[in-house]
Amino acid sequence: MMRLKSLYLSGYKSFAFGPPTRAQDGAWDYGGREASFGDVTVLVGANGAGKSNVVSFFRMMGYLATGALQQYIGQAGTAESILHYGSAVTPRIDAELVFGGDGNTGIYKLSLSSAAPDTLIFTREQVIWQREGDPIPYDSVLGSGHRESLLESNGQEPCRFVHRLLRDCRVYQFHDTSEEAKIRKGGYIEDARYLRSDAGNLAAYLYALRQSQPAYYDRIVRTIRQVCPQFQDFELAPSVRNEQYILLNWREAHRPDYLMGPHQLSDGTLRFMAMATLLLQPPERLPSVIVLDEPELGQHPAAIAVLTDLIRGVTDRSQVILATQSPTLVNHFRLDEIRPLEFRDGQSFFLDLNPEDYRAWLEDYTTGELWQKDVFGGSPRHG
Repeated sequence: MMRLKSLYLSGYKSFAFGPPTRAQDGAWDYGGREASFGDVTVLVGANGAGKSNVVSFFRMMGYLATGALQQYIGQAGTAESILHYGSAVTPRIDAELVFGGDGNTGIYKLSLSSAAPDTLIFTREQVIWQREGDPIPYDSVLGSGHRESLLESNGQEPCRFVHRLLRDCRVYQFHDTSEEAKIRKGGYIEDARYLRSDAGNLAAYLYALRQSQPAYYDRIVRTIRQVCPQFQDFELAPSVRNEQYILLNWREAHRPDYLMGPHQLSDGTLRFMAMATLLLQPPERLPSVIVLDEPELGQHPAAIAVLTDLIRGVTDRSQVILATQSPTLVNHFRLDEIRPLEFRDGQSFFLDLNPEDYRAWLEDYTTGELWQKDVFGGSPRHG
């Protein structure tokens, strides 16, 4: 199975522009703008270190893969907000994503430059594909000057494969649980093809899952009970007033005769319901890369332990990338799974972390404690 191996990011938001250089030993020096990824990767850092910008880059790739890059640029505040300190400082965004698996390596490179009216266009889009046993890799520059990616329209198998990989990388952020959040509102009952990034269609998705694959639905319910013992089950049915809509109704264990609504769920419980549904859905529905932004928000330490088990449970099918500021969550992961970020001199950096350097520390401290003590970086820097 193909997996995301690394990301190089230059000129995007807090990541300053700077092409890689060759070190004396011949290896490439990416200047702290490159990070590797494993089955689980935990991004840690202080406020403003760049974690959210990495998450937003993956969100941009999702828009790019669906032909909606210009929509993302508009929603993100146009080109001046995306280029590092604007176009007067940063000439372009360069990015390189490397995928590998089954003996094959795929590389997607892109360069985006500012163009009128305050947008970004491709100045280079390239796919390199090395098949196992092939002496010469496929190497194609798709073009320049275009406003949307040419991956899907190219027609060549390597480009179609890279396009599928990017399209199957999805960002989930379940922060909005306010009174007006979509997750608390009635939704169209047929909106159930996939779980949306904000879980705004959670009721419809769970309803469809209960109808088609009840064993997975039951597992989700049992897992929610571990974290919220008073929860008995969802009460999912088309609305009496409009059968095309459905609401996330539920029942308590000690008063199952009393119907509860989504407005009676705590923020943390609602977010955990969304995460349990995402991570316990049928394997064939899982994205190949799941990016979760601050999944610990509003969660009790016991719920964080359950969440970690759920994340471990999907790694046979999916990679998981987490952005977090929770030492409690970090405690559940190994040092080789942690990627610290720092913001210094006006730019974000990925830090190299060699777990062997901290073997003695781990005899007395957890990974979360080492992060809090600023032993391996990822803490606020001044100057």
